[in-house]
Amino acid sequence: MVASSSVAPAGFRAGFACLVGRPNTGKSTLTNALVGSKVAITSGRPQTTRHTIRGIVARSDAQLVLVDTPGLHRPRTLLGQRLNDLVRTTWAEVDVVGLCVPADQKVGPGDRFIAVELAKLKRTPVLAVVTKTDLVKPAVLTEQLAAVARLGESTGLELAEIVPVSAVSGSQVDLLADLLVQRLPVSPPLYPDGELTDEPEQVMVAELIREAALEGVHHELPHSIAVVVQEMGLRPDRPERRPLLDIHATLYVERQSQKGIVIGAGGSRLHAVGTSARQHIEALLGTPVYLDLHVTVAKDWQRDPRQLRKLGF
Repeated sequence: MVASSSVAPAGFRAGFACLVGRPNTGKSTLTNALVGSKVAITSGRPQTTRHTIRGIVARSDAQLVLVDTPGLHRPRTLLGQRLNDLVRTTWAEVDVVGLCVPADQKVGPGDRFIAVELAKLKRTPVLAVVTKTDLVKPAVLTEQLAAVARLGESTGLELAEIVPVSAVSGSQVDLLADLLVQRLPVSPPLYPDGELTDEPEQVMVAELIREAALEGVHHELPHSIAVVVQEMGLRPDRPERRPLLDIHATLYVERQSQKGIVIGAGGSRLHAVGTSARQHIEALLGTPVYLDLHVTVAKDWQRDPRQLRKLGF
């Protein structure tokens, strides 16, 4: 971690905020909205996020480092257990926590479980963030805000604020940033000017490929896809003014039948995944890309410690 070379003004704040919640509560979409750029992949599928993604919000008065975490859930695999451990480790180390509860779903056992866990932190301020407010009418939102307040009271979780936001419309996203910044320590910047994330480029590329692969798949397949970038580098024989980045990546699935789904008839689906992913990677890196994708079977990798280590979990 390298601090910015610029001199921070008096009272400048910098620190870490963690967005937590059960799966599919809009944490990644909200992270992207706060940062103002795509740093976390999003999908309608639960458990899309498998890493703690750091997105950096740079302001004249502060540097807010947002940590987007996997959704806390009842694990059914070794991967699920490790993701839950990652969440708990992360929120114990940040300066402020945002508990995300969607406006369009009733407060349930999953939210209560997380609230009870957060109540154990004691010294870390927790804000309740009611997400997806663009999906509900004002009366429903009012009911949900009251339900979230009751959630805090019934679990012993002291909520510093309850903030309704919409990452899609941008409603109150700036207010949320202000409230998070207020709870950061006075500190010089933690990252250089202009950085949006500290995720390694290869991890970001792998995540963009996985996001493209998740589109349109059903049932258990989204949880069975992992992506590893095997090789990534500029093609050596290209002139400097016409660079081309070669990326060779492997998509891992758990069964042979899943491999056929990902590839599609005559390779049509894998081609579509490659086209979509390449466009996002080129936008991220600002360089033309040649993307080579392969699909292989790693039997039951979510339950195999050796396979999990190989795939970076």
